Amino acid sequence: MQPILFYGVPEGCSFGSIVALEWLGIPYRLCRIAMPEVVQSEAYRRINPVGETPALLTGSGAVLTESMAILNHLGSQGIAQGLAFAQGSSGFDRLNAMLAFLNTSFFNAFSPLWHTLEHPGEGNAALVAYGRSLVAKAHAELEAMLDGKDWLLGDRPTLADAYFAGIARWTDVHPVVDRRTYPCLQRLFQRLQDDPAVRFAYAVEHEQSARSAGGFVGHVDLTDVLRLPPA
Repeated sequence: MQPILFYGVPEGCSFGSIVALEWLGIPYRLCRIAMPEVVQSEAYRRINPVGETPALLTGSGAVLTESMAILNHLGSQGIAQGLAFAQGSSGFDRLNAMLAFLNTSFFNAFSPLWHTLEHPGEGNAALVAYGRSLVAKAHAELEAMLDGKDWLLGDRPTLADAYFAGIARWTDVHPVVDRRTYPCLQRLFQRLQDDPAVRFAYAVEHEQSARSAGGFVGHVDLTDVLRLPPA
């Protein structure tokens, strides 16, 4: 069975997993999950009881949740391409550390801002100020890590850059910092915008005509996935 990625719209962090699958070039399908209505539904909770995206139904029929787990699972198939590294190697440790930073400090910096967007009119000025400070701090830290590098880990893209692509665009939704004031980060972001896999992921999210540069073989509905026999 081809793996199925459940990706959240709009603006889900699952964007990075779509980019990763495209870079790997393996056959896969996508299942579109609207947030918050479908992602919190009883039907989707049969896939992920936490009610979050992404989730990955693997080729063996197992379900993986959480971006780090999914990217590390996919990474085992991208070692030869330099997208990931063998567990126990220094490259794996550096990749895991970068993914952890993106998943905690960089991702979570936006959490107060997402809350204010989803719960307007609750006197959220303090939360916005707090979110702005967190986002600025995370951007400054990532800017320092990128100094002198073309990509997050050096001279070639890895799955960390795929994950970054999905989160860095959130400043377009929450304009609390100007990405251009972080030149290394801005250069990386712009480089990724020219990547066919990133352009494909954007088109898929916005239901535009999209040409896969990888192994995408089509969408599948959640109801159809739930009819599949258990592994």
